[in-house]
This record gives sequence, structure tokens and C-alpha cells, in this order.
Amino acid sequence: MVDFIGKHSHPSALEMAAVLHLLLIALLLSTVTGQEVESSSKFPLVISTWPFLEAVRAGWKAINDGLSSIDAVVEGCSACEVLRCDGTVGPGGSPDENSETTIDALIMNGATMEVGAVAAMRYVKDGIKAARLVMLHTEHTMLAGDQASAFAISMGLPGPSNLSSTESMEKWAKWKENQCQPNFRKNVVPINSCGPYHLRKDVNLDQKTCLVEDKIKSSNVNLHNHDTISMAIFDKSGHIAVGTSTNGASFKIPGRVGDGPIAGSSSYADDEVGACGATGDGMEPRIAAKDAISRIARKYPKFIGAIFAVDKNGVHAGACYGWTFQYSVRSPTMDDVEVITVYP
Repeated sequence: MVDFIGKHSHPSALEMAAVLHLLLIALLLSTVTGQEVESSSKFPLVISTWPFLEAVRAGWKAINDGLSSIDAVVEGCSACEVLRCDGTVGPGGSPDENSETTIDALIMNGATMEVGAVAAMRYVKDGIKAARLVMLHTEHTMLAGDQASAFAISMGLPGPSNLSSTESMEKWAKWKENQCQPNFRKNVVPINSCGPYHLRKDVNLDQKTCLVEDKIKSSNVNLHNHDTISMAIFDKSGHIAVGTSTNGASFKIPGRVGDGPIAGSSSYADDEVGACGATGDGMEPRIAAKDAISRIARKYPKFIGAIFAVDKNGVHAGACYGWTFQYSVRSPTMDDVEVITVYP
């Protein structure tokens, strides 16, 4: 659920792991210091990034009906995949340079510390279910690419399927018409506007080519096409599970793996601490969220984004900068999902 938004550079997975392990728990998009909102609740508890109401309702129904927190996370994230939340979760969104949609997903059990993930998975639409299969039926943490697809299908998930949609193909066609700009290439020369690309030293610069870095580029990652669902669910006993699912960044270089399927970079769960990354000094979620975002801001001041955090007692908070952020919550004291708005 940590998907970064920025024009020129963004934190690496390792950098985000370092930041999130200083957090009491955290999840979502990255960046800069901001205002926070805090609330508390009793268990069970469901929290999700953004106003993904149907996803939270699905997770709530599952946990309230007695399913485990792991199974409830699968139900919640699956609902978002089916609904193609924001066009950035599940199949049918975020085409890569070759027009293909791929899936990144992760699930983690806060009681056992088990993790399952799939990355750059092709042909299989059920990302969170595939991640659970990796956790339950392998001793690995992550499977990637075609091998992840083959594993998921061998375990009974539907496929192979075309993960593109009319909308994703139209989006890709417009991008091609715009000479494949903007993109994620740098310090290379295309043979034509859309590649193939070569290192500058390997190309005769007298040819009619242009440097990608010399083009005036706008970011293809923005507030509307680079979201992830990240969900944390506490069962009635306080056992925690987290999950993330995304189809990644639009027009990414094929094979790119984002932060979403990497435990500790996107999400993390520990029954003894909270969800998504433990801090060593026991900061409350409000302060932890603000502190984590401040750390990112010092290195990446041009980013916009947000983060939410929740501790093992169900106290949750958010912090943001550069936009108005929302996350969704459901607890026993609520008649329905409530959306918490966090202002910069």
C-alpha cells in the first residue's frame, strides 16, 4: 500500500523498509509531514486506505462472521480487485509499456509472522488469493512473473486470463500516440519515440534520435493512477493480518515490482505491536505516522502522499502532506464504514 508519487525519483523498497520499521504501524502512500487524525476502537477492527467502502464492508462481514483475520483480509482485498478500485487494483488497469496489466499483492499473518506475496504476476486476476496460496503452500515469501502465474493456476485459481480491459487498452493507445511519454526511462536513447532503448554511448547521436532525459516530461504517476489497497484487520482477540493489492504504476517498464508485495516496505503485521512495521520506542500512532512521513520528506521533499498507522490496541491515526487523504474504518461501535479525512 505504499505506492509513491513523485516526478523524478522515489524511495526504494529498502529505504521504505527502514522507515516503516521505525513506525508502530503504517501503511499507504509516501511522503511529507502533515496534519494527523486519531481515533480508537474495540475489536474487531478493519482499516483500509482510501474510501474503498465495499472492500471494508466485505472485510468486516468476514471477520464479524467468525473468519480469521487472514481470510477476512482476503475477502476485503478481493472485493477491491473485483471492483477494480480506482482502476489501480485488480485486473483492467495500469498498463505497462507493452499494454499488459500485471498484479502485485502481499498478505502477512501478525500472529505467525508468515508472509506470502506475488509480484509482476501475469494472467491471474486474483492477486491477494495467490499471495495467500504462496504463504500457505510454500516455504517461500514471494513468487514472481510467469512462475507466480503458473503456481497460482496449479493451486486452483482461474487462468490464464487476459488482464487488460477496454479502458486500459484505450489508456495505453493514447500514451502511444503521445510518443510513449511520460515514461520511467532515463539516460537512454530510443531508436524511435517508443524504443527500443539503448545506452547513449552505444548510439550514434548524429542520427535522428533524442535523449529521453532531454525531453520535457510530466510524471505519469499522479493522484489518480497509482493507488494501492492496503488493509489491516484485527479479529475479536486482537490477532492481526494485513494485505495489499495493486496493479502498479501506469506505463511501468515490464517486470517492474513496486513496494506493494514487499513485506516491511508496504505493510507489516505483528500481534505484539500493531500492523505494518514496529517502532523501537513505542510512539503512539499519531506521532509515529507523522515521524515516518517526516523522514521520507527529508530525502524526497517533492513527494505528496499520506500514511495511516494503528497499534495493537486499535488506536489509529493518519498524516499527510500535499493533498487531503482519506482512510476507511469499521469497528463494533459503528453502524457502517466511516471515512476519516486527514488534512495537510
